[in-house]
Amino acid sequence: MDYLRTPDERFDNLADYPFQPHYQSVADGQSGKLRVHYVDEGAGTAGTILLIHGQPTWSYLYRHMIPPLVETGYRVVAPDLIGFGRSDKPVSIDDYTYARHVAWMSEWLNALNLRDTILFCQDWGGLIGLRLVAAFPQRFAAVVVSNTGLPAGMIPAELSEPLKEAYKTLPVVNTTELGERFLDTSGIPGFLYWRKFCAESPDFDVGILLQEMAMNELPGEVVDGYRAPFPDQSFMAGARKFPMLVPLFPNEDEVLENIAAWEMLKQFTKPLMTAFADSDPVTAGGDARFLEDVPGTQGVPHRIIESAGHFVQEDQPQACVKALLDIAKLA
Repeated sequence: MDYLRTPDERFDNLADYPFQPHYQSVADGQSGKLRVHYVDEGAGTAGTILLIHGQPTWSYLYRHMIPPLVETGYRVVAPDLIGFGRSDKPVSIDDYTYARHVAWMSEWLNALNLRDTILFCQDWGGLIGLRLVAAFPQRFAAVVVSNTGLPAGMIPAELSEPLKEAYKTLPVVNTTELGERFLDTSGIPGFLYWRKFCAESPDFDVGILLQEMAMNELPGEVVDGYRAPFPDQSFMAGARKFPMLVPLFPNEDEVLENIAAWEMLKQFTKPLMTAFADSDPVTAGGDARFLEDVPGTQGVPHRIIESAGHFVQEDQPQACVKALLDIAKLA
């Protein structure tokens, strides 16, 4: 598998990101190896916390959460998914599949032998992280799910073909319009516009996307931090592919695997907290299924994080830290 590796100098002197790099090799699925980067900070006297990011971010998203968690005695581990951050980036968009992402992170998790871990997952961090919980429940002591889910063909079969046909004719909207499309629930689902944008937009700029979706204006050096892993468009195959891998339609890949994962989560009795943002049009209401189906949600202080959008870790990092420390008391 051909891959690119972002030059180290792209990560020099990033704002609020002083962490030393750590690496673990995993099988690429084609008789080769890929390198996974991860942050690994803290002594771990209080336990281990695993932070998994989504698209199109990287462990930089957790830069304000890692220090206070370390200060309270935790070992904090924050990987970069393959295709993101300092991890290797396969060149071909076809090299990225949902199954491979799960396999890559499963091998990484087992190689680090993480145990009694508290997971915080957001966006694709949940689509992958919750599959890890379902596959290796013995490795997890508690879970915080934030602005994420585990979709398994949620669009009804009778709507699938009409929506797929409509998708072919959708315009590629600009970055500003994406938020408006998510808020408009009267027509084509906003996520399909996001799929189209990521697949076809010539203006796929991660820094601008984060700036548009943040509740407050991001300083220029922070925008540059999000851009750092992607020197040019050739590094962005993984970031562009992720929306196409979300199994929205009943006949898409990994629907059956996610259904099976839900069956495992229905038996998960360890503490699971929902901590969704109050202003995220992407995942609004996504906490309901966890509260209905996962027994570990009972007796847990769930919350809605105020003044936060999709990237809640950027908007309200202190509230995310509090969620982790609160659930740790129950683990």
